[in-house]
Formats: sequence, C-alpha cells, structure tokens
Amino acid sequence: MTIAEILSQELEQKLQYVENVIALIDEGNTIPFIARYRKEMHGAMDDTVLRTLETRLVYLRNLQGRRDEVKNAIEGQGKLTEELSAAIDAAATLAEVEDLYRPYKQKRRTRGSMAREKGLEPLAQAIYAQDGSDPESLAQSYIDPEKGVNTVEEALAGANDIIAENLSDDPAIRKQLRELIGRRGSLVSKAADPEADTVYRLYYDFSAPVSRLLDHQILAINRGEKEEILKVSVTVPGNEGAALVCRAALKPSAFVSQFVRNAAEDAYDRLIFPSVQREIRSDLTERAAQGAIANFALNLKPLLMQPPVKGFVTMGLDPGYRNGCKVAVVDATGKVLATSVVYPTFSERKKQEAITVLSGLMRKWHVTHIAIGNGTASRETEAMAVEMLRDFPDASYMIVNEAGASVYSASPLAAEEFPEYDVNLRSAVSIARRLQDPLAELVKIDPKAIGVGQYQHDCPQKELDTALNAVVEDCVNAVGVDVNTASRSLLQQVSGLNATTAKNIVAYREENGAFTSRTQLKKVPKLGAKAFQQSAGFLRVPESKELLDNTGIHPESYGAAKELLTLLDRKKGDNLADLPQCLEAFGTAAAAQRCGVGEPTLIDIAKELSKPGRDPRDELPAPILRKDVLEIKDLKPGMILSGTVRNVIDFGVFVDIGVHQDGLVHISQVCDRRLRHPSEAVKVGDVVQVMVLEVDEKRHRISLSMKQAKKK
Repeated sequence: MTIAEILSQELEQKLQYVENVIALIDEGNTIPFIARYRKEMHGAMDDTVLRTLETRLVYLRNLQGRRDEVKNAIEGQGKLTEELSAAIDAAATLAEVEDLYRPYKQKRRTRGSMAREKGLEPLAQAIYAQDGSDPESLAQSYIDPEKGVNTVEEALAGANDIIAENLSDDPAIRKQLRELIGRRGSLVSKAADPEADTVYRLYYDFSAPVSRLLDHQILAINRGEKEEILKVSVTVPGNEGAALVCRAALKPSAFVSQFVRNAAEDAYDRLIFPSVQREIRSDLTERAAQGAIANFALNLKPLLMQPPVKGFVTMGLDPGYRNGCKVAVVDATGKVLATSVVYPTFSERKKQEAITVLSGLMRKWHVTHIAIGNGTASRETEAMAVEMLRDFPDASYMIVNEAGASVYSASPLAAEEFPEYDVNLRSAVSIARRLQDPLAELVKIDPKAIGVGQYQHDCPQKELDTALNAVVEDCVNAVGVDVNTASRSLLQQVSGLNATTAKNIVAYREENGAFTSRTQLKKVPKLGAKAFQQSAGFLRVPESKELLDNTGIHPESYGAAKELLTLLDRKKGDNLADLPQCLEAFGTAAAAQRCGVGEPTLIDIAKELSKPGRDPRDELPAPILRKDVLEIKDLKPGMILSGTVRNVIDFGVFVDIGVHQDGLVHISQVCDRRLRHPSEAVKVGDVVQVMVLEVDEKRHRISLSMKQAKKK
C-alpha cells in the first residue's frame, strides 16, 4: 500500500482527499490555511484530523526512509534475500524494521562474537541441528589452544553463547515475547525505602497489567524510579517467557536437546528478556508521553479560547509579600495608564493605605474590572479588593491564573515591549491583559509555562513544543488578528507569517500608520506572494473601506462574495445577519455554481458576511466575575457552587471555586455515564456547577462532584 492509502485507511478518509492534502502540504501550505480555505479539496476535515494526517505522513515517510537504509546496509553485506526484503517492506513500525536488521547490524564485541572468532560457529550449528549427536563428542574436534579453546567445556560454553545470541536476534521470538508481555505481563514497582514518606507512596507496592496501565501511572512511576524512590520491573507469569523461547528453539522430535534448552533459557534470562523489557518500558513511556502531550494540547486550546472581557479599563494586581503587590491599570486596548506598588500584607495601616491608593486609581481611570493573580499572597490581596469594592458597586474582580507571568515579565520580549517598567510591574500588566484578551497575552509565553498539563517535563520536549505550538497557531487563526493592533508575538502565529515578517509588519505600521487595506500588506518587506496567500484571510483590517477586509473571507474569494450579494439582491451596507438563511432558501448548490466556488466555501462566506469582524470566543460562556470572597474554611459538604475548570487530567477535573485552592472532581463524579477520560464531558474554561463532598483544610484538599450538583 502507498502512504496515501495507509493514511486513507487509518483516518477513514477518501483517498483522493488524502492525496490532495499531501500535495497541499508538500506545496508549503499551512494546516490553518488548508483547513479554512481548501475545504473542497479535503472534504472539510477539521484542523485536528489534518494535524494527525501531517504527523503520520512524517512518520510513514521516515519509516520508508529507514526501510531503504536497512535494505541497502544488508545488501552491502551480500545477505539481502527476496524474503527478507519483502519482510522489511511489510514492517509496519520502526521497531519491526530494527528487529529484522538486528542480526545484520554491526555489534560491539559480545560473548557470542568472541566465540565466533575462536571458530566455534560450526559447532554451534551442529549442536543446534539437534540430530541426536552428543554435544561433548562434537566439541572434541574444536579444542584448539592457539585459538583460546583449551577444553571441551570452553568449546561448549562458546557454542552456548552463539546459540543464545542467535536466538536473541530472532525477530519472530522478540515479536512473540512483546505480544506475550502485552497480554500477560505486569509492571511492578516497589519502594527503595518503605519507611520514607513521599508523594510516590501509592506506588510503594504496586502491580498492574501492562495492558491496563494508565498514562499518569506510567509517568509517575518513571519519575519515582528516576528519583531512586521506586524500583521498577516487568514480570511475566510463571515460566511463560522462557517457555516461549524454548518452544522456538527446540525441534519437535523425540530427541530433546538439553543443551539447546539450556542455551534458550540463557538467551531468555541474559539477553532477550532484559532487552524486550527495556523496549516495553520505552513503548509504555512513549505512549504515556503522547497521551500527556495530547492532554496538554486538549487543555491548552480552551484556555487560549477563553472569552475576552473587552472594552473595559482593567486593573491588574500581582500579589506578593516582601516586594508588595504590583499594580497596573490598562485601558480597553491594553495600553498602560498607570502603575504602582502597595503593601496590603504588611499591616492593617498599610492595607488601608493600599485601599486608598487603589481607590484613587479606580476613580481616576474609571476602572470596572480587577484581575488578581493567583500566586503568593493572592488570598490577602483578594480580601483587600473585596473590602475596597464596597465603595465601587459597579466594579468586580476575577482571580486570574498567573502561570508563566513571571517567565514573560523577565523575557527579552517583555523588556522590548515595556523597557520603562520594572520586571514585577510587567507581570501586573500581563495579568490585567489576561482578563481582557487571554489569547493575545498568552501567545507571548512558552505554552509549557501556562500550567494546564500533566508531567509535561517528562515528555519529549521537541514533540511537546510542536504539539503546543500547533494548538496556539490553530487558535490564533480561528479567531483572526487585527493587523493594526496585534503584537509581534500574536502576528507571528498567523498562518504564513514568521518572526521576521511579523516584526516587519509592526515596523511598517509604525512608520506608515495603520494599514487601510489587506493589499497594503504586500508592501511589507519579505512578505511575498506565498506568505500573503497563506496569511491574508486571517488578518483583519477594521480601518479598510472594503468590508471584506474585516472578515475571514480570503481575498481570492472576494469576487464570489460580491457575486453572492448580487445574487441574493443584497448590499454590503445592509444588515446581513440573515444571509446564511437566505442562501439556504435560494439553494446552496445553485448559488455555488453561479459564484464559481464550492459549497463549503460559499457557506463560510455567508457566515462571515453575516457577522463582519466577529470573534468566535464571544459565543462562549462569559468568565465568572466576583464581588465577594470565599475561603476554604467557609466550605461545607453539600454546598453548591459555580466554578471554572482549570485543568482536565486522566483521573479528574480541577475546578476553581474561588478559594485559592482548586477542588478535584474525580472522574467518577463528573457525570452519570462511564468516561474513558474527563475531556469527553468537560474542558478547560467551562463554567460548571459543583457540590462540595469533602474538605480537608489541613491538607488543602477539596473533593467536589459535578454529577451530584446536577441532581440538586
């Protein structure tokens, strides 16, 4: 099967669509561009499927490349047969290719290779033939002191090593053993010191079938082993592993060679099982890491797509003890209006002074929202804010996850953006802007620092970066970017743009003023025809006289958009909110033919014309803004509260209910139906109703239930 045929089968997509996507990728088109503007060519696959296709395409091409390398290497030794070549071509994974290559791979000196150097290969072959000959009698003729074989025992030991190594290199045996461990094996962990009290206590005497291990268990055990707290092994019931190797080695005859049996058991204990155990552990780790990466990406997307709180002057508070609470007031566009530092945790007098200062800023700049970071001293800062807000009935506050704010504030990007401000004040600005527009602010931060993952530091960092950057890119392009207000960080996430072209766009508008049309982007240095094609549809120009420049309609479809308006007897100045319904009434297929585009593209055009400049995030539930404070001591079992989902992991959901300690909804308490993963029912940013089940104030643990809250 060709790579396209394999992908078509795996993804359950038409072969023609898969071939089209491969061609589009090879031509340099980005996934957001393909997903949005080439729907007719791929049958409207979403960006997730397209990303999967792209990842598998790279893997399968690498696999084919490795197959060719292995065949060339074996052919160079003069040992490539038609059967072996066919087996390599049929290998579905890199592991299978490496198994087939193992017998021909150049090895370091081993006991088996040293025995071969002594001329004992024919003896090993004669014994392995198992024709009833006595091994000791056969070994007599191989005694040769000049070659280092002084006794029969030495000759037989060398023959044993050769047979064991040959069995170890047998790809069929290794494959069968891997399958056996997958079905019947268990992962076992024990405590190095059973008396030590650590976070790994759950795994001090742990055993679970390999086939049923959960990703978070694998990663936790790996970390415990790395920290030398746990000792880990893979086990197989009884003697099944050794028996498997013996069955492969012993010929089915009346005569059973005890020598070959011993060599097979030696091969299993010394060579095969330790090697396969490492492979199994590696495969489990890879699977768990991929799951963790997927889970991180799953959580990151809704976090980035949280609804913005637009159009309000906002105060950002970055709490702290020793260095005080940093304050920044920003206008509705995120421009810094004022900064300050107050010390509400020092004393009651200092707290009242802080309230006076903040109240003055509230009145002067007409602040309506306060964003409070959830780090150190957040609880005290929130209490102060609640006390102050009694004099501002129209204002409210929200606790904002400040993960990564310190990373951003100390970065070269922040220094370039706010050279006049102290590092601490920059984080207050970032916190305020996170409430106003989470996406625009969070793109400035390494996604790994945002804090919605699980064991992200144990994952392959290159793969993690690739997955998370893809999520950021998809989110930015789904929302669209105002070319006249977007930061360089936001612009470089736009399809077709990079750090250089983003920097040039900012420099061009600073030198020439705001862009007044999309076509003006062609004047930006190094933004060529291909970059314009890939990026134009995702860049908005609200100042343009051309209405279409402030929509997600691509310039290549402007003619179709105008033809559609003519066809439906509408004008760009009209209220076009009902345009999708009008198109449906007219007949989408007929209209698409008249406009010269595919039906999916025409439907998208109608949606964009009905809501020019629309932000898809505005259709999501608004974030919870509070006016009062709640502490963990105020919680009682049975209370029903509203909260915001902060993280979704394998075993449950963490929910912010406003007490500075996220509560855990165990997977069994998410809903009445059985879930494989909590993400099937809830995502980061969701506003949910929860019931308090249990509160452990001493250990700062809160147990919550979503399903029981629904029953109340």
